[in-house]
Amino acid sequence: MFTGLIREMAEVVSYANNILTLKANYRPKIGDSIAVNGVCLTVVEVAEGSFSVELADETREVIAMENLKGRVHIEPAMQMGDRFEGHIVQGHVDTVGTITHIQKRTNGTDFFISIPANYLQYVIPKGSITIDGVSLTINEVTEDGFRLTIIPHTLKETRFSEYRVGTRVNVETDLFARYVAKILEAREVAKRRGWEEIEHIQSLY
Repeated sequence: MFTGLIREMAEVVSYANNILTLKANYRPKIGDSIAVNGVCLTVVEVAEGSFSVELADETREVIAMENLKGRVHIEPAMQMGDRFEGHIVQGHVDTVGTITHIQKRTNGTDFFISIPANYLQYVIPKGSITIDGVSLTINEVTEDGFRLTIIPHTLKETRFSEYRVGTRVNVETDLFARYVAKILEAREVAKRRGWEEIEHIQSLY
């Protein structure tokens, strides 16, 4: 579990044979979980000033692989007793979004991000969302995505300063929004099945 607060910006050293090697100040241990651009990965090797993580087939199919170069966000998994800030992040990317518009404001920058329609049900105004591992608040829900306002500090300390129109980003929707949606979906399915059983019984008479 993570909070969506970036520990530091690591540098990609190499990526080959599904192994991603990063240069960072943070010193993990083999077997530790660490989020890289919002993706929960397992540390498989540790060297002087660097560590390596492995990407499974399913992971590679879901995330924006093209962003595993240059600087990347990293956050180690929470430990018992850690102060909880940000919001609950699992490190399980739901989908990839695309930045469609960037607009500067007086004290921040608006980023408009589009996502596949089937994930919009998990996007709630003023709710939480994770972009490349960064915990953020949704300012507005649009027809095909959402708008985020990034303050200067976040812009400076994260990859948001490097994003351009057309950049693809890893998106993890809010855990509680997904749970609520699944509960409501299950209730609706149960309700439909109930009526189907009633109609079936009635058809026997």
